[in-house]
Amino acid sequence: VQLQASGGGLVQAGGSLRVSCVASGLEFQNAVVGWFRQAPGKEREFVAAIFRSGGRTYYADSVKGRFTMSRDNAKNTVYLQMNSLKPEDTAVYYCAADRRLILSSLTIPGQYDWWGQGTQVTVSS
Repeated sequence: VQLQASGGGLVQAGGSLRVSCVASGLEFQNAVVGWFRQAPGKEREFVAAIFRSGGRTYYADSVKGRFTMSRDNAKNTVYLQMNSLKPEDTAVYYCAADRRLILSSLTIPGQYDWWGQGTQVTVSS
């Protein structure tokens, strides 16, 4: 299984950006897919996740109402649309996936089997 994240970049505060993650060797509709981020000197933190089959989404409180995660089954790709970006959103964003993850483990990085390489998102003030 390989995950490939892309779409990061530099944006001004208040702007928008969309990051993507495509998988090979795994069908996202049969897995839980999460987005995490890690800023310099900080631990990796949960951002959002989409549950297999039903596609229900979950968000960290810090991004709720600003970020939207979606999935395109035909392209086997998940997206994270980020609006109203703030400087504190600056981080490397990682996608992760797991086939057997349960709801109570969504926010725990160590519970995901596969990870993408990360894409840098920088929000300037």
